[in-house]
Amino acid sequence: MSTLLLPLTTVTGWATLHGHNLMDSPYRSPEPLAHWLEAADLPAGHSLLQGASREHRAGGHDDWEADPAATERTWDSTGRWEVLQGRPVRMSGRLLGGCIETISTLAGTPYGDVRGFAEQHAPEGLLLHLEAAESPALTIARDLWRMRLAGWFDHANAVLVGRTTAPDEPGFTQRDAVMSALGDLGIPVVLDVDCGHVPPHLALVAGALAEVVVEGDVQQLRQTLA
Repeated sequence: MSTLLLPLTTVTGWATLHGHNLMDSPYRSPEPLAHWLEAADLPAGHSLLQGASREHRAGGHDDWEADPAATERTWDSTGRWEVLQGRPVRMSGRLLGGCIETISTLAGTPYGDVRGFAEQHAPEGLLLHLEAAESPALTIARDLWRMRLAGWFDHANAVLVGRTTAPDEPGFTQRDAVMSALGDLGIPVVLDVDCGHVPPHLALVAGALAEVVVEGDVQQLRQTLA
């Protein structure tokens, strides 16, 4: 869906919504995250505050055949957001992003003109959210470099990188992939954000004005539909 949603925003300026899969909609979103329906129902000008989840589902799925009415996920791991540079972060910009493996194919095309979108619609700069679904670390590094060379990070104020279970490679991890492509940009990079293929998921509105704060125990994202 990222391959469709990102161009809808960059080409038309329409707001789109990045969240969990439609089939996961019956699940309750754990605090301090919001369900995508809450974000979709937000009136113009209003804000939505979310934060880092302490619990995650790192592997497998619930047995929907045995319990098709499940509304509570089974969590099997813990963790918080982490800043790659190890410094407190308080940055704002307009949200945009998606799944690295799919949206990176749009880099350098009219459908993935992130630099042009920023220049036309985001004078405040961008908060880019990106996540690796399943590709090995070297592939993710190449994808990120393709995006970088196409100008995707020219107007970025910060990058939010989703928590992933995508595989590392001998001597080169997913963290190394991020460091390779983004480590010298001079902007904050926040790791293990709840915006990837590992549940739970932040409800993120592409084009919304947002502020991310990672300062000690405060790990939150506020977005405003303005």
